[in-house]
Amino acid sequence: MSVLLELTIFPLDQGGSGVSRFVAPVVAMVRDSGYPHQLGPMGTVVETETLPEALALIERAQAILDGMGCERVYAVAKFDIRKRAEGRLAGKIASVEHRLGAPE
Repeated sequence: MSVLLELTIFPLDQGGSGVSRFVAPVVAMVRDSGYPHQLGPMGTVVETETLPEALALIERAQAILDGMGCERVYAVAKFDIRKRAEGRLAGKIASVEHRLGAPE
């Protein structure tokens, strides 16, 4: 199974216009988890083998922000769950790039 999770999570109660100091520790946790991932400008995509693994990452992300004193957190999670598949994080991008280079 392949579970693609796109996660956006940041505090709403920390003032200022930037949240990178809160996002960076969450991205570090994802990186250190060993799961394939890709940082984007509006969220991070992670590929796990099971839904419980993906949900655990969301819980860990919230716990990080809680530990940093965040009392109000905004989160958006999108999932693409597919049986009998793996390596889709890179594969989905490669498929589109192949089509972009293919003659019309």
